[in-house]
Amino acid sequence: MSIPTSLDVSRARPRLAELTVVDVRTPGEFASGHLPHAVNVPLDRLSRSLEELRQASGAKPLLIVCASGARSENAVATLASHGIPASSLAGGTAAWAAGGHDLQYPGGDTRARAVWAMERQVRLTAGSLVLLGLALGLLLHPAFSLLAAAIGGGLVFSALTNTCGMALVLGRLPFNRRGAESPSGADSPSGL
Repeated sequence: MSIPTSLDVSRARPRLAELTVVDVRTPGEFASGHLPHAVNVPLDRLSRSLEELRQASGAKPLLIVCASGARSENAVATLASHGIPASSLAGGTAAWAAGGHDLQYPGGDTRARAVWAMERQVRLTAGSLVLLGLALGLLLHPAFSLLAAAIGGGLVFSALTNTCGMALVLGRLPFNRRGAESPSGADSPSGL
């Protein structure tokens, strides 16, 4: 059974039992609520899980999910470049929840952990570094203003390449790594 490159919530929900749902957010974000029966393979670990994902796609089509759909689109493109067909959930878990559909939590928790989405973490970090660079440039030495320029350049590069180095770095922080432990194995690719 094949699926298109992108599925919206109204088309994905009735087919959920026919799909292997792979959430590419960080474990911390995954712990804050995910689609039912999803497995967590963070985007930065995707290349290490290609063989397991290839095998899983042979049994059921893959539905790749993130917070908004941007990271899942990148993951679908990466998988396609390795000959693994997959579809991205348009709008991600935000669209799923906005449609009134329930999210699951590791360990049967019924409340979401307070972990911000990666896009929000990047905006906070980038904005803070720009303000810090400007403040240090005014108070200590004008060369510190280059920090603001470097962050601005990084944001432009990120938009042009549709990649985000800051998100990769933030994804490695402890609060983004913990919280996905689950007895069902949903925190690892072996849960596929």
